Amino acid sequence: MPFKPVENPKCPKCGKSVYAAEERVAGGLKWHKMCFKCGLCGKLLDSTNCSEHEGELFCKICHARKFGPKGYGFGGGAGALSMDTGSHLEGSSS
Repeated sequence: MPFKPVENPKCPKCGKSVYAAEERVAGGLKWHKMCFKCGLCGKLLDSTNCSEHEGELFCKICHARKFGPKGYGFGGGAGALSMDTGSHLEGSSS
């Protein structure tokens, strides 16, 4: 029976083998510590500020900026909310 070396997972960023001592896990994939950084701003990530999207890593801020909701007035807060039901618009026949 020939010797068969253990297959280590490959880092999605650099394609090299990832060993247990240097691995970071996100999105079911194993990354090198130095490859575990935001795809936009380059900030090093950890488990608390990491978001994975289609095999690429982002910090929470860049992920929200790139994939979050967009448009005028979104996230206006409580000051933009209204309790008006529109009743003053019904039944007016002039």
